[in-house]
Amino acid sequence: MTARILVLAVALAHAAIAVDRQHLGPPVPAEVHRIVTLAPSLTELVLALDARDRLVGVTRFDEDPRVQALPRVGGFNDPEPETVLGLHPDLVLAQTGPENRGPVEALARLGVPIEAFTLGTVEQIEGAIRGVGRLLGKGGEGDSKVAAIEERRVRARKAAAAHKHVRALLIFGIDPLVVAGPYGYPGQLLADLGIENAAQELTRPFARLSVEAAVQAAPDVLVLAGVDPPKGRPVVPGLDRVPVAPLRSQALLHPGPRLVEALDDLEVAVRSAGPRVP
Repeated sequence: MTARILVLAVALAHAAIAVDRQHLGPPVPAEVHRIVTLAPSLTELVLALDARDRLVGVTRFDEDPRVQALPRVGGFNDPEPETVLGLHPDLVLAQTGPENRGPVEALARLGVPIEAFTLGTVEQIEGAIRGVGRLLGKGGEGDSKVAAIEERRVRARKAAAAHKHVRALLIFGIDPLVVAGPYGYPGQLLADLGIENAAQELTRPFARLSVEAAVQAAPDVLVLAGVDPPKGRPVVPGLDRVPVAPLRSQALLHPGPRLVEALDDLEVAVRSAGPRVP
């Protein structure tokens, strides 16, 4: 798996036990002017709220061209407290995770206001969008972003009845095989589209799946999220006749306002994959 997908896997695996939102450190000031984000999804959220001018530091995983020139403060699992402190933030936005707890709590003890969000389900993501919007004095913009997500989900559900039944395996890693279960936001988006999750039996939102279990799941399509098909071999041995549909963008790896785009990507990928070869 790529580093970005590992970050997502850790965050989603932790989402089942984490609180939706946690405040650490001193109170957030009434006006926030300097923001450090400790996850690319939170960077994109700040950008979506039209607050680029307030960002002063992001992670090494951030690839959005709009933050290319900003200082890097480490990664999701290993943020660098000294680097963050040197940027004098009014607010640090973090994504909850067991590996980053130590550095995040250290920043709070040093007097930095921290707001940590869990981004494992659609509901948690929408709560984060609203929460960050209010912290930045942009509550209306946050509410509008959430409304757009819900409007797209409603349209997906209404359209689902008109499509034939499809069973998909949503793959985030190949070696080892890592797939989306039904309980995280990727599984929720599949359900919105009326697509059956071939990994429906998994109890975690994001989990490894054996090749044997993948073959037994009998998917109609293999959807690749953020990974490229391997060269010279099938994505899943034993499923070499199953159509493979890469997502056209990285939106599904960014739990935030891009969920609208992620739904579009999933729909296009699955509907255009074609019938399974007998």
